[in-house]
Amino acid sequence: METLRFQVVGEAFKKKPLDVKTPSERPAKYFGKKVFNREKMYKYLPKDVYEKMIDVMDNGARLDRDVADAVAAGMKQWATENGVTHYTHWFQPLTEGTAEKHDSFLEHDGKGGMVEEFSGKLLVQQEPDASSFPSGGIRSTFEARGYSAWDPTSPVFIIDDTLCIPTVFISYTGEALDYKAPLLRALHAVNVAATEVCQYFDPTVKKVTSNLGWEQEYFLVDEGLYSARPDLLLTGRTLMGHDSAKNQQMDDHYFGAIPERVAAFMRELEIEALELGVPCKTRHNEVAPNQFELAPIFEETNLAVDHNMLLMSVMKRVARKHGFRVLLHEKPFAGINGSGKHNNWSLSTDNGVLLHAPGKNAVQNLRFATFIVETLMGVYRHNGLLKASIMSATNAHRLGANEAPPAIISSFLGKQVSELLDHIEKADVSDILAIAGKQGMKMDIPEIPELLIDNTDRNRTSPFAFTGNRFEFRAVGSEANCASAMITLNSAVAEALVDFKKRVDAKVDMLTSKQIDDLKQSGHNPVMHAIIDVLREDIKTCKPIRFNGNGYSDEWVEEAAKRGLDVEKSCPIIFERYLDEDSVKMFESLGVMTRKELEARNEVKWETYTKKIQIEARVLGDISMNHIIPVATHYQTQLLQNICNMSVVFPIETADKLSERNKKIIEEIAERTSTIEKGVDELVNARKQANKIEDEHKKAIAYHDTVEPKLDEIRYQIDKLELIVDDSLWPLPKYRELLFIR
Repeated sequence: METLRFQVVGEAFKKKPLDVKTPSERPAKYFGKKVFNREKMYKYLPKDVYEKMIDVMDNGARLDRDVADAVAAGMKQWATENGVTHYTHWFQPLTEGTAEKHDSFLEHDGKGGMVEEFSGKLLVQQEPDASSFPSGGIRSTFEARGYSAWDPTSPVFIIDDTLCIPTVFISYTGEALDYKAPLLRALHAVNVAATEVCQYFDPTVKKVTSNLGWEQEYFLVDEGLYSARPDLLLTGRTLMGHDSAKNQQMDDHYFGAIPERVAAFMRELEIEALELGVPCKTRHNEVAPNQFELAPIFEETNLAVDHNMLLMSVMKRVARKHGFRVLLHEKPFAGINGSGKHNNWSLSTDNGVLLHAPGKNAVQNLRFATFIVETLMGVYRHNGLLKASIMSATNAHRLGANEAPPAIISSFLGKQVSELLDHIEKADVSDILAIAGKQGMKMDIPEIPELLIDNTDRNRTSPFAFTGNRFEFRAVGSEANCASAMITLNSAVAEALVDFKKRVDAKVDMLTSKQIDDLKQSGHNPVMHAIIDVLREDIKTCKPIRFNGNGYSDEWVEEAAKRGLDVEKSCPIIFERYLDEDSVKMFESLGVMTRKELEARNEVKWETYTKKIQIEARVLGDISMNHIIPVATHYQTQLLQNICNMSVVFPIETADKLSERNKKIIEEIAERTSTIEKGVDELVNARKQANKIEDEHKKAIAYHDTVEPKLDEIRYQIDKLELIVDDSLWPLPKYRELLFIR
């Protein structure tokens, strides 16, 4: 008997022809080919309009209507020359994906014909229906109007025949209904706060930019196998499946040779991404089988977020051309590594200085220490909120497992930086002002040149690790919108910097004329002294967030709780951190989000969590009752028939002895199928009870506490059945088939 599983597995393992897009030019030549970047602006816009647009993009100048009309005309000319017939406002609603409504350039010409038009008004603003997007109660169905408004700092691009215009999405009454609007506000806040602090050390600094380099991990599975797994198709993860005898335990997949079919997919993906201006840099096998990673060169955070959302969309489309499906779920397979999206975050000045990089003199190193400490202050004060920013029903499966960081936010600094902060806290001022920078380190191997030693090692169990000139926020999930974490992180650091400057200025103002004269006569700057005083206070305050040890250990959970860090693991409860008074105060004081917007977003988060668990519960119940139990029962019937046949052929005593194994299997199948049926009934009842709860917060908690645990209980029984039911009968592709690409 050949099941559908064997048919799709056979098809998946057949050698497929490789149809790879191969441009004739080198990558640097076609990079940004489909982007209306500065080069295209210079070509298609009048000189005065180009200069005004640069002022808008770089300095936040106001975009006048006449400028918008001229930009739209140039943009349309470029687009039509590239075969474009439609345009869309491309935005990021609270669905974790992107949204777009395509309109053609066609308009009536008043003479019975049609003409292609595209005005500044259409470029700058549209009014899509906002009622069907998650709003957390901000908008009612009968109040459908919402506005999408062009973000000129993120360049327009072409997908197929459509001009895509990155926009924010806000309600009729002005509240943000997306991720981009609050992200832009948070980036403005950190720019203002960081620039003011930078001017203590270098008065010429006029702007500070937040940078982001994401590392996108993902799984690939054959499309046929994917289609034969209803759980993968509907939830993005396998709700059942016993471990493959071989998975990642041999460490042979990590950085191994990329499979031929995967390499072909990667090449085409990179070509399309580069044409869209995504600066792809790195590709490699990840730790788990069928797991891979793509990473770009870092960019300004707003653009990096847009590029990541765009890449995930392109990735799915290209994968299907190569007979694959991309899995972006944080934990598609139990027992092996999940997928994250490490966010490498840094701040840099308009004169090219990385603020988290050690300098070459005492003042530069004091600046370095200042931004390290104030970043830690933001992370410490809002560690629970930062965890909420990366938490989801899907990422909850990954955190704390294998190489994923634990569900406790702490920061790894490494020995050298830790010693530096301890030195500032305890040493004399004169010693502090003589802090050394990076040191040269010579290797004993003559073939390796002199290296510059980083001020840190790597710690894969740390959610927020310092890595030499930036921090790596490792807890972000693979399918998440990076904006969520970046809104919170940049806001938290901005608040810390604002508070830092306020206290430094207050200390300077409190100095008497004599104290100032005495400091100057001794060769010390009064402002530097005030900075050191405040730094010492903050180093002591944020010390609980610093942890260089093993984040997986049970001892750390206990120690973290003693330090006052958030150790909560329940996803719906973790979301509550958005509504803590400290969180609301921070977001409102910086102009990032209002209490109303925060409350609305939490409603969306709780509702989304409930729906995801609800879907998983329904899918598991369906597969259990319509796939697993019938197959297990059918195999049980075959074994019973075998026993009957034994009794016909052999004497009773011999038949009984020969049938002992089959009888045990029959009994085990009966027990496990009965347990599964009971579990499904309990799962349905738990879901029904939870669905009666009207409050979304309480409903989400009920789903977490009473529904989700039953999924694992049922899975355990199914996975045991997989080991004893005839392999030729098992209806679903197994891990050993899903996890190895041929």
